[in-house]
Amino acid sequence: MKALAVVPSFREEEVIGETVASLGNLAMVERVIVIDDASGDLTARRAREAGATVVVNGRNLGKGGSLNRVLAALRFDVLLLIDGDLGPYASQAELLLDPVLEGKADLSIASFGAVTGKGGLGLAKGLGRAGIKRLTGRVMETPLSGQRAMTWEAFDAVRPFARGFGMEVAMTVDAVRAGLRVIEVPVRMSHRETGRDLAGFAHRGRQFGDILLALASRTREGRG
Repeated sequence: MKALAVVPSFREEEVIGETVASLGNLAMVERVIVIDDASGDLTARRAREAGATVVVNGRNLGKGGSLNRVLAALRFDVLLLIDGDLGPYASQAELLLDPVLEGKADLSIASFGAVTGKGGLGLAKGLGRAGIKRLTGRVMETPLSGQRAMTWEAFDAVRPFARGFGMEVAMTVDAVRAGLRVIEVPVRMSHRETGRDLAGFAHRGRQFGDILLALASRTREGRG
């Protein structure tokens, strides 16, 4: 088996080419698809030049909406989700793919090391971790990590993805509730962190709200 790598991206023209090239060099990746979420820059062009199949949204759908739109028409054995801003660190995706391709896990999640720059206050991450623990009993080191590999069966169990920034937390809750083998894999990945400025705090505020909504919906529905 080989994996389909899907890279949801928004305004990543400076690094998307290196991300695609890094994924394309992995023997276990059969194809790379980049979803350009109506970036309005050179993201799509740079991704094509690096060898990716590119899908461009007519309007901004967000990460979950973009993936739901594109993946609905595809079939694969293993799905790899990678953020567009990883650049050369995307090669670390092989660590996520190994346990899934070897049948040792249904869903593997990248566990990043400590943030080296000035990030946020950890409120969104703390909410995600607390919510997952409350709903499933699992304690996740990196509940918001978007770097994930999963089998078709796992994908089928957790779709459709939640919209907005609650996608990863919702996916983890749904996967654990479905009885899937969910593991975290230490990686040496790094990507752009939002700073402690007005734009950064606004981003984290939206993230916190989306995570809260995703957790609330799963509390009400008892999904899984």
